[in-house]
Amino acid sequence: MRLLLTSDTHLPTRAKVLPGELVDAIGAADVVVHAGDWVDEPTLDLFEARARRFVGVYGNNDGPGLRARLPEVAYADLGGLRFGVVHETGAARGREQRCAERFPGIDVLVFGHSHIPWDTTAPGGLRLLNPGSPTDRRRQPYCTYATAEVTGGQLAEVRFHRLPRR
Repeated sequence: MRLLLTSDTHLPTRAKVLPGELVDAIGAADVVVHAGDWVDEPTLDLFEARARRFVGVYGNNDGPGLRARLPEVAYADLGGLRFGVVHETGAARGREQRCAERFPGIDVLVFGHSHIPWDTTAPGGLRLLNPGSPTDRRRQPYCTYATAEVTGGQLAEVRFHRLPRR
């Protein structure tokens, strides 16, 4: 099972359009996960129209329309793994322990908010993944999104994709 992980698209405030590479990746994935901060509803419409299966949440910059359509936290069983998706997880310091306590019983937590790519494992085995942002690199050298594979109930081939600078 091929996964596409993204967050913090911030259209049209940080960019006018999504990078073409990301749009192509939506159609190539079996499951698309978006960890919030869409800003506009047409971006959600695009993801829902192109994704075979979609899992998403709203973020702190998302208004009433997006909040009416998306949950704050989403859960999905994907290829034998229990995924959780949330926008904010708080400060980097203590994140693993805090998330393991807040999200017991899941295997992988996809989150956003910081725009910083993140891949760690909490004591007890919870995998935490932040794909970064495909449109707003902030203090990072590149805009990013992530892909992964779920095979035999295992998460594999987690890869952060650097997007060309605009």
